[in-house]
Amino acid sequence: MSRRFVTLDVFTTRPHAGNPLAVVLDSEGLDTPAMQTIAREFNLSETVFVAPPANPANRAAIRIFTPGQELPFAGHPTVGTAVLLALRDAAEGRAADRLVLEEKVGLVPCVIALGNARSARATFTLPKLPEQIAQPIANVALAEALGLDVADLGFEGHRPSAFSAGVAYTTVPVASREAVAKARVAGTFERAMAAAQNGNAFVYCRDTEEAGHHYHARMFWPESGISEDPATGSAVAAFAGAIMAFDRPGDGTHRFVIEQGYEMGRPSQIELTLTVQGGRLASATIGGAAVVMSEGVLL
Repeated sequence: MSRRFVTLDVFTTRPHAGNPLAVVLDSEGLDTPAMQTIAREFNLSETVFVAPPANPANRAAIRIFTPGQELPFAGHPTVGTAVLLALRDAAEGRAADRLVLEEKVGLVPCVIALGNARSARATFTLPKLPEQIAQPIANVALAEALGLDVADLGFEGHRPSAFSAGVAYTTVPVASREAVAKARVAGTFERAMAAAQNGNAFVYCRDTEEAGHHYHARMFWPESGISEDPATGSAVAAFAGAIMAFDRPGDGTHRFVIEQGYEMGRPSQIELTLTVQGGRLASATIGGAAVVMSEGVLL
């Protein structure tokens, strides 16, 4: 059976930037090993498989795979898939401003702002708010795993921590953009990160490349088949927990732009909006643009 697929660049308004995504539109009949094999074939940070929803009120059910494993939730697959389905709906004359995706983490409501025939913006509400989890890695081991000095870690009260909004991340604040650029997957990375819930590291600083942005970041996760990811929405969802813990924004709505992928030549912009009530995070959204890049058929 041939299966249609589309690729998009996500968290960018222009082609050949952002994070590439493959979306397989006809996934009926594929079992989990077959989906994993196809994701390895695409060899992108994530591949999405679209199926009819369990509830007809929702737009689609999706499953998300890295080259090495399935994820219950991810940001750039959610944004990219929402954009693609909205563009297809609009081309067929159907309402395309809102849709709900069924993901393993739960229902994910998305709002879409159409652009042209190839691009749009999508914003989704986090299905699960970030929670702080144990961060068992000592600073010395963490710095060594990333090719950094211990003195590089931390800024303005931010310290290495771990949070999950469906997928767990170790969040690693560093003092400067130079330290972020220096970070890498060193020889001790996988051994050091084995103590964490997932063997990844979201490295960030407040020193940004572009004016109007708020944080500069990189994300490493070699055990999932992603040595480095150009844009990681699920990591930013977890990172919302670090913002709440260390920056303590007051009641109201707060918008942040996280830039990622610049060291890879894939500049990406992830928009994070937090709604704080009574000193606690009440809700959060992640948004960004996506551009359709190619269409084809798996034979």
